Amino acid sequence: MLRIFLIALVAMLSLHAAIARDVLPDAKPVPAMQVLPLPDGEDSFQYQGRELTRYYHSPTIERPFLYPLNGPSGRSLTRMGHPHDPITHSHHNSFWVSHYIVDGTDFWGDRNKGRIVHERVERYDDADDAASLVALNAWKKTDGTVLMRDRRQVRVEPLDRGQWLLTLDLELFVDQDKVTLGKTPFGIVGVRMAKTIGVNDGGGRIRNSEGNVDEQGENGVFWKHARWCDYSGPITNEAIEGITLFDHPSNPNHPTAFHVRNDGWMGACLTFDADREIVAGTPLMLRYGLYVHAGLPSPSEIGERWKAFAETEPPATLAPLKKNK
Repeated sequence: MLRIFLIALVAMLSLHAAIARDVLPDAKPVPAMQVLPLPDGEDSFQYQGRELTRYYHSPTIERPFLYPLNGPSGRSLTRMGHPHDPITHSHHNSFWVSHYIVDGTDFWGDRNKGRIVHERVERYDDADDAASLVALNAWKKTDGTVLMRDRRQVRVEPLDRGQWLLTLDLELFVDQDKVTLGKTPFGIVGVRMAKTIGVNDGGGRIRNSEGNVDEQGENGVFWKHARWCDYSGPITNEAIEGITLFDHPSNPNHPTAFHVRNDGWMGACLTFDADREIVAGTPLMLRYGLYVHAGLPSPSEIGERWKAFAETEPPATLAPLKKNK
């Protein structure tokens, strides 16, 4: 009986496919990866209909961010805010772009600080191997003055076993004169891990590319320069998952210093060692990656993933092509 049922099922599916081809003979393949615009300033990155992450960019929020970052288990490996200090750490928005001091203005914290205001999404792209968007943002002082702008490309690529890679390209630029990104360990990208992955709350593990690891958590990796830093821990009672933050060799301070804590956050520090100026006509191009993975991969496994990421070529610019009149 089972064999007869399976034969009938295959025949029915084949018939439906044939009918579909007859009804829509010019039907095009549906991309496996799509980024879907949603109401209220949100964009959903989906692989075969399953959401991997969502980009939030309403002009009313303090800064754009991505949440959730769903691991192979289907649960988010990041969270909004500090699990024990949600007020003063409300700016820990899952995965976000920000910087502590830009020409004297604090863009890192919330409440009466500088804001990174979304202006527009300039393009969406869907394909089987990746989906991406490019967005333009203005970094504004409390009086509304624009200090600088960024274009960012968010690209999501599916990998094996439900894993995936997010590539973030940043183009920071000013329209006139210059701005100074102040020396600080706070910025330019941050990741707030899920509570159960943190060392303190969940017994997670922090490691980096230089072999630094400490059974107590942050001691071996805090403010250390590395090519990548990984934060892994339990996301269910049965599953360990994590995120590796990649620094690209094209970044001007590579290998970067990482700000990583036992309480569940890590960030790549653009200006840990010194100030950095951005002058008009010379944008600053940056590339970072997030490897969302299953289990507790070995450093050599992560190293191979980083090597493939490092061999990618960042764009020369994210600015739209000028159309001939």
